[in-house]
Amino acid sequence: MQLPKLNFDDVFELKIKTDKDKFFIYDVVRKTWLLLTPEEWVRQHWIHYFHVKKGKNLSALITEQKLILNGTTKRIDLLVTEKTQPKILVECKAPHIKLTEKTFEQIARYNSIIKAPEIILSNGLQHINAVLSSKGYVFRKFDF
Repeated sequence: MQLPKLNFDDVFELKIKTDKDKFFIYDVVRKTWLLLTPEEWVRQHWIHYFHVKKGKNLSALITEQKLILNGTTKRIDLLVTEKTQPKILVECKAPHIKLTEKTFEQIARYNSIIKAPEIILSNGLQHINAVLSSKGYVFRKFDF
């Protein structure tokens, strides 16, 4: 399987295995092997970025949490917490998915429930970072 090189300053030691012609990646948060999809490839880079580079404890990283939005069940990709409070909500897209206003609106809707002060929308190649202010989202350059 040819995996794209993502736009992260660091190279992380990600565990990958094959089984019956399928590829799996080890999730250190959930402590299990997951099917290696393009979106999962991006999410695992973010998990390792926050854990290895930023020193966040694995217990501060929440993945695939259910969220009820307008009566439908959604799942968030990654939530970074600090003392159990939401800090950064990360929405991961596959590298071939273009980040648009529509994809940003998705994470903004999720964050209307989560209420994290910062959000990151990423396809692994491009990263959109915004902080919530009293006047709405303020975009800023993401700095690794």
